[in-house]
Amino acid sequence: MIYQTLISASELKARAAHINLVIVDCRHDLANPDFGRQAYAAGHLPQARFAHLDELLSGPKTDAAGRFHGRHPLPDRQQFVQAMRALGINNDTQVVAYDAHGGMFAARLWWLLRWIGHSDVAVLDGGMAAWQAIGEPLSAETPAPATPGSIQDLTSLVQTVDAQALVENIKTQALQVIDARAPDRFRGENETLDAVGGHIPGAKNRFFKDNLQADGRFKGAAQLREEWLTLLGDPQAAVMQCGSGVTACHNLLALEVAGLAGARLYPGSWSEWSSNPQRPVATGS
Repeated sequence: MIYQTLISASELKARAAHINLVIVDCRHDLANPDFGRQAYAAGHLPQARFAHLDELLSGPKTDAAGRFHGRHPLPDRQQFVQAMRALGINNDTQVVAYDAHGGMFAARLWWLLRWIGHSDVAVLDGGMAAWQAIGEPLSAETPAPATPGSIQDLTSLVQTVDAQALVENIKTQALQVIDARAPDRFRGENETLDAVGGHIPGAKNRFFKDNLQADGRFKGAAQLREEWLTLLGDPQAAVMQCGSGVTACHNLLALEVAGLAGARLYPGSWSEWSSNPQRPVATGS
């Protein structure tokens, strides 16, 4: 069986010895960039490899002209392909990404692999807690270097929009923008990560954690579909954003689980949008 959205801990356990499986630890802390690597060294799923959000799943914050593209811009596409090969990933590899944060970072790897045309990637539903809840151990051993994979840069399975498209959208309202940040940050309150608080005018708020049950696993497809359809009509006319293009991927994953495929990602998100004082800012709910 191929997994392209979520995989349960028991399903992963049943496939753990599969020869063409790569498990990737995506744990991170936005306030402590060393957290993920330290947590991985202390204990991870057996045979898992580590992917750092800032170093592997993101690109430089500014381009050659000095323009700021947000706190976690997309990585260079070819460099990302090479990084995936270094993890041992081939075109037919089943990839499983996990974290300890409800999938907020693992979903970024899920989206990026789809960005280069790789569909056989899933997020471990419930993350490390779900793995340990079924009595499975962690390992502090670093796996031997992977045999280099041969994954190719194929036709992208996802779409993006840029800031200019969303500036124009303020007038046309052709696209529905959904912001994945916490409600207080959406309103412009308690902003600690970006210099300006607020949101893109016309955006609606769907906190990414609302996709989850109390135990950290995703809500069922039917419930997600019902909840999401209160916010948007045609998902192909929707754009997901957040603070820096990371938790927006969680909302995109939830939409896929709900059978509402086709929404786009604004990679720069609020960190890029708010860096230009000429772009309008809305506050409140």
